[in-house]
Amino acid sequence: MTASNPLHDESTTAHLDSTAHLMNRISSQLASQLSLVSLDGSRRPEPPALVVVAHGSRDPRALSTVRALLDKVRALRPGLPVHLGHIELNEPLLPDTLASLGDREAILVPLLLSRGYHIKRDIPEMAAESRVRARVAGALGPHPLLVEALYTRLVEAGWRTRTDEPTRRESAVILAAAGSRDPESKVDTSRTAHLLAGRLGVPVIPAYATTAAPTVQDALAELAARGRTRVAIASYFTAPGRFATECAQAAPWIASAPLGTHPAMARLLLHRYDQTLSTPLTAAPELATA
Repeated sequence: MTASNPLHDESTTAHLDSTAHLMNRISSQLASQLSLVSLDGSRRPEPPALVVVAHGSRDPRALSTVRALLDKVRALRPGLPVHLGHIELNEPLLPDTLASLGDREAILVPLLLSRGYHIKRDIPEMAAESRVRARVAGALGPHPLLVEALYTRLVEAGWRTRTDEPTRRESAVILAAAGSRDPESKVDTSRTAHLLAGRLGVPVIPAYATTAAPTVQDALAELAARGRTRVAIASYFTAPGRFATECAQAAPWIASAPLGTHPAMARLLLHRYDQTLSTPLTAAPELATA
């Protein structure tokens, strides 16, 4: 029997993975083109572009996560032009993405979990300075799809779906978010915490990495005073980064991963796109959060 060569095996596997990825992209592009052709052979009008607006991060994992999430969106909706633009720190920056679209129609969907300055001011102002016929969607949250993603991430981290009553009475979750000076951001995060508490059957307290209060440490102290010592950190971040890491490090028990590429995130981006597309232009974008 001939011994296998590990280096040859790894090279072959990498080549096969690369080939499979290429074939998937070709299939996706072909499906995209076919979706623009009607049964009688005429070309359907192209839908407004979806521009996903990410914040940007110095952590390289954030960019790779967002790109992978957009691939999931494209797989769910072949034929929909999907683009990425960042508010800061990463390329492509949103103004550059909008410039590449010329005067096309586009729906800008922020990859942001709550209302705040970026959604109310930054993104609309960047859109207004471009030639794009743009509409800006509201924040992703609160929404049941986010709760679905948060719940899955907690279970992946070790949260037990079934516990006895004594264990439940000492359990709680801290919903760790970035934080904002905008009071409506805290309202949105609190609503998500309420929805998650209903799903888990234990208290869920919002806490923040910066700007807003309480901090994660303050929330831990509050829960300990209430006899809740079995506390999990639910990472309410769209991608890995400094704040998500710092919050996870404070966990006395388990900490879930950021929402990342969970399938519910891709579905929610498309939901906000569809919702904004069907909303009259006179409606304020921050109201489109149902």
